Amino acid sequence: MPPKSNHTEISPEMLSKVTIQQVTWPAAESELRAVRTPVFIEEQFVTPEFEWDDIDAGAVHLLATYENQPIACLRIIHYQKIGRMAVIKHWRGVGVGAALLMEAVSICKKYGSTSVRLSAQTHAINFYRKAGFRQMSDEYCDVDIPHVDMQLDL
Repeated sequence: MPPKSNHTEISPEMLSKVTIQQVTWPAAESELRAVRTPVFIEEQFVTPEFEWDDIDAGAVHLLATYENQPIACLRIIHYQKIGRMAVIKHWRGVGVGAALLMEAVSICKKYGSTSVRLSAQTHAINFYRKAGFRQMSDEYCDVDIPHVDMQLDL
């Protein structure tokens, strides 16, 4: 199991054992819920009614695991929009999210997209900027959380 305190306890060896795989909602629903529930519903107080929507069934999902335990995920909609990106608290700040994002961008590019969009929580703007995304909107609230729209041209 991952450490229970801060990310500095995650060793390079542990990080090298993280795997990212493309999954479907029917095949990996419980693992995806195991990441999104603590991040969005418990930490950020997003209502379950909002978090679980019909988009999940048709989206491409990426799931990061460590020793078969889910630690991060995101979904890709029509190979043009990335959403519901979440990293379990203990794994933040060590590169898991960046690796997941780059894999998603690579998949979008592979399927012919010329740009990728996302709605970023404002605390994560710099994270996405480092990956090449640029802000495309003013700040707005979505489920009582400040966001901006961002885009990466491929």
